[in-house]
Amino acid sequence: MKVAVAQFEPKDGDKSYNLSVIEALAQEAGNRGADLISFHEMSITAYTFTKDLTYDQLLDLAEEVPNGPSTEQLLKISKANDLAILAGLVEKEGKELFNTYICVHRGMVVAKFRKLHPFISPFLSAGNHYEVFDLLGWKCGILICYDNNIIENVRATALLGAEIIFAPHVTGCTPSAMPGRDYVADEFWQNREIDPVSLRLEFDGPKGRRWLMRWLPARAYDNGVYYVFTNPIGYDGEHLKNGNSMIIDPYGEVLTEVNSFDDAIAMTTLTKEKIPLAGGFRYRNARRPELYRNIIGKAHESNFKPVWIKEK
Repeated sequence: MKVAVAQFEPKDGDKSYNLSVIEALAQEAGNRGADLISFHEMSITAYTFTKDLTYDQLLDLAEEVPNGPSTEQLLKISKANDLAILAGLVEKEGKELFNTYICVHRGMVVAKFRKLHPFISPFLSAGNHYEVFDLLGWKCGILICYDNNIIENVRATALLGAEIIFAPHVTGCTPSAMPGRDYVADEFWQNREIDPVSLRLEFDGPKGRRWLMRWLPARAYDNGVYYVFTNPIGYDGEHLKNGNSMIIDPYGEVLTEVNSFDDAIAMTTLTKEKIPLAGGFRYRNARRPELYRNIIGKAHESNFKPVWIKEK
């Protein structure tokens, strides 16, 4: 299967503009022979700015799935370019709101996943199930951003049969306790054309790509799955993001990556032959769940708010 990953700089709340970029990049991917293209978390709406919205404002931004206009537009783009599309938005169901990621293909919503660990807004409800689905002869799973940080989520999705995990993010370039992690100053972004090296050093250092490389290949390697990671480039809300959308194979190797400051895609072909040869595939078959079933399943109080989220 030939897979494309995208990055682009979204506009806050401007679904029309963001869908126009999705359409342009999907067309490029289709022209280059892609079978599918994956976009970042809440790519239709933008993400970070929603932390400051009231419930009513977030409700106005939200849509039903599959009956909303954005889903209908994705279906049209998918049909016009003969490829599957994965993209994210704010979903509403009754009074509840969700950070949702959908896959559309051949006139249908093939999959819908609700983020398990939402934190950007107190008005977003948490999803409560894993999603593994058939697509183009592959078993696929979805985990949104923070969901991937909890290794149990990745293992559960792999144990449910996923061969590919789509990992849409809005991440990087925010503070944490890890040395070197922080925001990237606006001056680097504004000077990206005359001084691209300085911005690339910021984005590829511990604030961005180097942080990703600490854990993202491990998720693929430990579970013997392909990882399809997507992330915006430039500003999402007031935060700069480093892009680096990439595809990682079951050996933990980066197969392709967007290495640009522009709206762009990267593509590669996935082959199933690697999966049973990967160490993580064998390790899963060597598990002894009787040793840790009661430990891993033990109840505890969950707290998943990042350090950069300020108290209201």
